[in-house]
Amino acid sequence: WVVRRTPRSSPSARPRSCPAPAPRPAAPDGSRAAARLSLACLLLLLLLTLPARVDTSWWYIGALGARVICNNIPGLVSRQRQLCQRYPDIMRSVGEGAREWIRECQHQFRHHRWNCTTLDRDHTVFGRVMLRSSREAAFVYAISSAGVVHAITRACSQGELSVCSCDPYTRGRHHDQRGDFDWGGCSDNIHYGVRFAKAFVDAKEKRLKDARALMNLHNNRCGRTAVRRFLKLECKCHGVSGSCTLRTCWRALSDFRRTGDYLRRRYDGAVQVTATQDGANFTAARQGYRRATRTDLVYFDNSPDYCVLDKAAGSLGTAGRVCSKTSKGTDGCEIMCCGRGYDTTRVTRVTQCECKFHWCCAVRCKECRNTVDVHTCKAPKKAEWLDQT
Repeated sequence: WVVRRTPRSSPSARPRSCPAPAPRPAAPDGSRAAARLSLACLLLLLLLTLPARVDTSWWYIGALGARVICNNIPGLVSRQRQLCQRYPDIMRSVGEGAREWIRECQHQFRHHRWNCTTLDRDHTVFGRVMLRSSREAAFVYAISSAGVVHAITRACSQGELSVCSCDPYTRGRHHDQRGDFDWGGCSDNIHYGVRFAKAFVDAKEKRLKDARALMNLHNNRCGRTAVRRFLKLECKCHGVSGSCTLRTCWRALSDFRRTGDYLRRRYDGAVQVTATQDGANFTAARQGYRRATRTDLVYFDNSPDYCVLDKAAGSLGTAGRVCSKTSKGTDGCEIMCCGRGYDTTRVTRVTQCECKFHWCCAVRCKECRNTVDVHTCKAPKKAEWLDQT
């Protein structure tokens, strides 16, 4: 007989194999719904806390110069891209108009805290400052639309575009306060400029159809009508010894500076509004405010003070800006520097003076040295401003 002994397992010994775990009971439908709701709330919270994206704009065409390639222009909607591909010569005029209105914007606000500064190699051109529906945004949209009208109208009359030329509607005989005259010469084709600018510039806003788009469309229209407002009548007299018995007249664009000055006054008197419930019109933002007219610039939000660097608001601050020590206006050091004070640097400038014409044919000048004091705004004292941005 062979007896085999089986060793006893102690209570603390581990078994050689673990039993399979029992399956979990299925979660009730209520628990699954609660989990899905929690996940949706979390995603919504993340979307709300993310910074708003700054959309690119057709304004960037001005930075491309002659290298306008429709497929490479960021920010164009499908309708704008179609117009760009169909009319490449007009796009060059749009680019020239963009550079012109940006220069005019910087001229109008050269003595203000916000001075229409553009950002290099930035497709949004102005950065996050345009996210706020402020007075500054209202002015930029108005003058950008005006710049396109002015540039295209001028290009038509100068024969630079194949699709348009002089105004075909100024024909025949007309009269003004001085009497009768005949339409002649080459009148600037404002009709085509306005029509193309409306189709191109308004395309993105018509696609969005929200309150901000309604504001932009209104200010775009104000810019277009501003150019038309300053059309001038130029005439040439015909007759014996300049008697002006017969006049030939044509309509001509005024200098774009007049449009810029006008829109700047509209900026000063801009009306704060809110959109109506149906989203089709505006109403006064507060009781007692006057209603906006078709020629008023409109805005929704109050502007920041632009005193300090604030990337979230798009403010570059006024540290280092040149100010006037004696001025009491917006270019004065007290207002420009927001009460932070200013630094004074003595600078020697060399200019040409006492120029004289010498026969023949040269102009000779002396070099004059002039020592002046240049005042620049101090930076904020607290370093916490940098942490906030």
